[in-house]
Amino acid sequence: MGIRMSLYDKPMGSERMEMRKRQMSVHQDTVSTAQPQQGVGNRGSNACCFCWCCCCSCSCLTVRNPEDERRRASNEIRGDGIPNWEESPTPTLEDVYSWGQSFDKLMNTPAGRNAFREFLRTEFSEENMLFWMACEDLKNEANKNVIEEKARLIYEDYISILSPKEVSLDSRVREVINRNMLEPTQHTFDDAQLQIYTLMHRDSYPRFMNSVIYKNLLQSLSENTNES
Repeated sequence: MGIRMSLYDKPMGSERMEMRKRQMSVHQDTVSTAQPQQGVGNRGSNACCFCWCCCCSCSCLTVRNPEDERRRASNEIRGDGIPNWEESPTPTLEDVYSWGQSFDKLMNTPAGRNAFREFLRTEFSEENMLFWMACEDLKNEANKNVIEEKARLIYEDYISILSPKEVSLDSRVREVINRNMLEPTQHTFDDAQLQIYTLMHRDSYPRFMNSVIYKNLLQSLSENTNES
């Protein structure tokens, strides 16, 4: 009887071991297939970190570069800056005559600045007017962060020796600007703006008065006045 029991128990133990191995194998297969499904299907608090589909808007999949953010802000400020052409009513004949009497009157009107900018383009010196206008825009800004960003852009565009639009300034004014850039304000470029304004007044303005652009504008308005 004892021999029969041992022979009987042996196969039963083998069967149990085989069944146990099968159960463990099935369990491992189930776990291995369930894990990726959980990552895709489960939308828990951290589940989207394993989601690579295009519909996932999780911020963990969006890498934000601070330098890219700064450039984007700079481009927005540049885009909102100086227009290629200022909106203004058509100047009258008296307006155009007054431009010939005073450079200040020319620069104080949008129509006058537009005409002068058109002339400066023909002399490849429009950067002088653009710099002057950028400084005027800076003076009207009140937000400290925007002031700092606009001052930096003005420096990069018109003061830096690496810029193709660099304006002509003496060493004293450049030293003043470099000191002011440590803590930029609305008046960081006041000395430089005055120097460029004086340069345009003494150098470009007399040639503008004798230019075809000014004479044609004057003649056109004179003819319109006579016709009316």
